[in-house]
Amino acid sequence: MNRTLPLILAVALFMEQMDSTVIATSLPAIAADIGTSPVTLKLALTSYLVSLAIFIPISGFMADRFGAKKVFRIAIAVFVLGSIACAFSNSLAAFVLSRFLQGMGGAMMTPVGRLVLVRAVPREQLVKAMAWLTVPALIGPIAGPPLGGFVTTYFSWHWIFLINVPIGLLGIVLSGHVLPDFAREETGPLDLSGFLLCSIGASGLVFGLSVISLPALPPIVGVVTVVLGVLATASYIRHALHTPAPILNLRLFANRAFRSAILGGSLFRIGVGAVPFLLPLMFQVVFGLTPFQSGLLTFASAFGAIAMKFIATTALRLGGFRVVLVAASVLGGASIAVNALFTPTTPHWIIIVVLIGSGLLRSLFFTSANALVFAELGDREASQASTISAAAQQVSIALGVAVGGGILEASAFITGTELGMDAFVSAFLIVAALSAMAAIPFLSLPPEAGSRVSGHTKRRGRVEEPTPAGE
Repeated sequence: MNRTLPLILAVALFMEQMDSTVIATSLPAIAADIGTSPVTLKLALTSYLVSLAIFIPISGFMADRFGAKKVFRIAIAVFVLGSIACAFSNSLAAFVLSRFLQGMGGAMMTPVGRLVLVRAVPREQLVKAMAWLTVPALIGPIAGPPLGGFVTTYFSWHWIFLINVPIGLLGIVLSGHVLPDFAREETGPLDLSGFLLCSIGASGLVFGLSVISLPALPPIVGVVTVVLGVLATASYIRHALHTPAPILNLRLFANRAFRSAILGGSLFRIGVGAVPFLLPLMFQVVFGLTPFQSGLLTFASAFGAIAMKFIATTALRLGGFRVVLVAASVLGGASIAVNALFTPTTPHWIIIVVLIGSGLLRSLFFTSANALVFAELGDREASQASTISAAAQQVSIALGVAVGGGILEASAFITGTELGMDAFVSAFLIVAALSAMAAIPFLSLPPEAGSRVSGHTKRRGRVEEPTPAGE
């Protein structure tokens, strides 16, 4: 496998994933500079997530209509332009619009980048390619907070966005030389009604859940928006089942491997999505660590994610998708539950060891689940599969943060006290249970599910080589 291809795609995804979290520690400095409050600015940052939710559903159609390579390069360019606009923003309105522009680029980069990889790499090498693609995407959100704090402290918050410019330009040039030119797929007219319903549904859920998890607006605003999102989503499901060419083809869920990967991945991501919110908060509020110290501790899980790259292919070849994903779900949930045992006196080296192990399990799960999404689908279905997977990821991550924040708020309300260790113990145990429940959809998979991708084909007790793609 040509590693240059997944690495170029991974760098773009790393830039997008890191950017969504790097701002967290820089909020006070940015807010003071543009003349607003950190709470208001934090809510304004959801414009990026809303933009992702609106434009992800159309990414597959755009890739098929205009070519995946061209759309991917344009997406990087839009993201870079949004980054430059953010750096030069001098008001709240300008910053919100700039983040929205960034989100338009990010919405195309992730699903289209994954689509390019699936179409360019033979199925039997997909797991190895996904490992190269998954690691930067996992490290990005972890590296974001400490990097943001460092840049803001020793330079200026503007460089958080300007650093994307050389990375993006390099990505555009290299992808132009390395990415293959795929033939455009024949597409019918855009399903405009479906696009509107899908965008309203996804953005309503993401924005509503963000409002619920942030005390910047009255909770009723978030609840109403979530209800609107649920109604629009239900309307889209009915629309998609009666439309010959919907913007998102829900008939793919008839495929058991695809269905298990989306449902199991969403459940796991809800639990895992709460951890980057809960863990730094516990380290700072309960343990008394600085934001930078907290960021350095949580960064330990990145080493586990990197180590996974060397074992994912072997694990899937020996155990198959069902065994690996069930085990990763249960053990990954258990590793989240261990966070509930941490106390201010817990030695940091123990915390680091636990977080490294947790990062390895998360990375193993996501590499396997992302590969399973495409394992039993053809190239013509890949664009739809990538788009549905990306949309499910955004909603489940937003739901994870809302669940984590909701548990802490409920605990403080019930006990009538400020946030303490008991609230975090409850939160970690609940989200750990949610992650472990991801094993349920995978239990129904046959042992040979996705064997062409995993290489796990059992006959008479021995492991055989997978059948080459196309035979």
